[in-house]
Amino acid sequence: VTATQRQEDSDIKGYNVELNENIGSIVSNPNEIKKQIIKGVVRAKLNKRRHLVIPGAISPTYLDYLMPSIVTDIFQPQTVTYNGGVANIKQWKISCYLEVMESGIPCTNPHVGLKSHCCELLDTCNTLFASWYRQQHACNDKTTSSYKVDEEGNPIVSRLMTFITRYTPAPDENALLKHVDGAGKVDGSVVVALPIDRWTASEEENSFEGHGGGLTFWDGRTKRSANGTRGPEEIVYDTRS
Repeated sequence: VTATQRQEDSDIKGYNVELNENIGSIVSNPNEIKKQIIKGVVRAKLNKRRHLVIPGAISPTYLDYLMPSIVTDIFQPQTVTYNGGVANIKQWKISCYLEVMESGIPCTNPHVGLKSHCCELLDTCNTLFASWYRQQHACNDKTTSSYKVDEEGNPIVSRLMTFITRYTPAPDENALLKHVDGAGKVDGSVVVALPIDRWTASEEENSFEGHGGGLTFWDGRTKRSANGTRGPEEIVYDTRS
């Protein structure tokens, strides 16, 4: 997850980041993803929604290249204490932070090695976010736009908080409960669903099958719930891969 703000420059100007001939590009199909972002934002607006889901945007081949070192060596869970958010969870123990917001809460020392290992993926997330944000605000009055752009007209973004979370079926490790990402401090978040760990044990052993697994957004038109309260629509996605 990376919480993103429109500020500093991004090194990546395009989607098709080539690593080598065996791995290919980080984005599965750059031209198709661009089209999906444009169409997806329009459809979301018609439903009064702001979030967008792009299945398979990051190449599974690339993620399979990235993951083994993370799960077998680099990933080190860090304990952070903060105000607990909406879910009132005051201590979090299953994430490793690549980047932390200055003077932010929760706060810990970023894992420099993990950030270095994931740097191409992070820069690609910047590019995807910038394309989404540009399309999201495409109909705004150009004279009132509040963000800076690069030479291609895309918003210039910077990441504020980035982390990798390892979920397990164990109590207090099976979910990041309802919360608001950086309320009032960020312009949006990018969430990448990483593959199930097939490197430290079999996929069957590490699978979440029978234990849930997914991501819920509260977005869209205001609706009345079963208990009579009104709020955004609850939208659930199965992110198990």
